[in-house]
Amino acid sequence: MAEPEFSAKGVRIERWTRSLTRAGQVLIKDGRLALLTSNGREIDSAPVDAVSAARPWLPWLAKEDRTVARLNGTRYRLTMGEEPDRSRGSELTQRFLKAIGQTTHGAHG
Repeated sequence: MAEPEFSAKGVRIERWTRSLTRAGQVLIKDGRLALLTSNGREIDSAPVDAVSAARPWLPWLAKEDRTVARLNGTRYRLTMGEEPDRSRGSELTQRFLKAIGQTTHGAHG
């Protein structure tokens, strides 16, 4: 079985005003991005080439540990490094954007 290209646990996953999980997982494996709850239930998934992701463009949302991803027409706000080590959030965000292949700023939405 292939190793994941990207994996982060302890990710806050929100569908804008609604928190879906505070300790979820973001996983990129075999060309697919999956957003999972803390107990491994799939929230959403899509082929990586169909996903857009970028840093938020609004100043109050544009913290170093946040990114916005659009899967299947739904926007999700991802806050990396919530638990246990929030200080790694910025590094995880950069690795996530690199894995998606879209490091441009300004996800709209």
